[in-house]
Order: sequence, then structure tokens, then C-alpha cells
Amino acid sequence: MTGAQPTPPPNDPTGARAHDADAPHNVRELADVPAVEVISRSAVMLMSAAAEKLGLAEDDPDSAADRDLDEARRLITALAGLVTSSVEYLGPHAGPLREGLQSLQRAFRESSAVPDAPGQGPGEKYTGPVY
Repeated sequence: MTGAQPTPPPNDPTGARAHDADAPHNVRELADVPAVEVISRSAVMLMSAAAEKLGLAEDDPDSAADRDLDEARRLITALAGLVTSSVEYLGPHAGPLREGLQSLQRAFRESSAVPDAPGQGPGEKYTGPVY
């Protein structure tokens, strides 16, 4: 069976394996992206996901269908670790990312029925207490 194409996965609506053919192209593009941009994009994704889990995209966060404080805690902690460990590389992006992180930490504290003790909130082991 020389020259036979691999069978595409059953959930591939195109019937082709385009993502395999584009792999070298995608790798080259990723190699051209500066580290600060990859870190910043990752931080923004974590911020957006945490805001959704806090219900901040809704008029009434308390009744948001996607609100999940446990998930928000995890996302905020991951964001805090990323921002704190990368701050020396972020240059002018560091300030806005730290401010966004602190805003999410405060929103989490306000959303909690029983707020964590200072220094015990999401990500505070990396950032210090947020009031």
C-alpha cells in the first residue's frame, strides 16, 4: 500500500489531515513569537477564564450560570504563578498584568461567602496578601 493516505479520524469533518500538513508551518510561526508575547497571551487567557468563572461577564455575578469559585481559584493561582515567575521578562506588560491579577484576587475575595484569611486567597502565596 505504498502512497496510501492515513485514514482521517472519524471526527474530522474535512476528511483530511490538514493539521498534520501544517505542523512544520505552525512550528516555524511559533518559533518567531517572542517569549514575552507567549507569556502575555497565556496570562490574558488565564485572566479571561478566571473572570468568566467569577461571573464577571454577567450583570449579576452571583447568578451567573458559569460561576465556579473553585475553578476561579485554580485559574487565579496559575495566573499568579505565571506573572510572579515571569515579571522580570515582561517589561511594560508587568504592571497591567499585576493589576489585572490583583483585581481578580479582590473580586474572588468579594465573591466568597467566607473570605480567605489575608495571604490565603488564590495566588497570594506568590503575590503576598491582597486586601
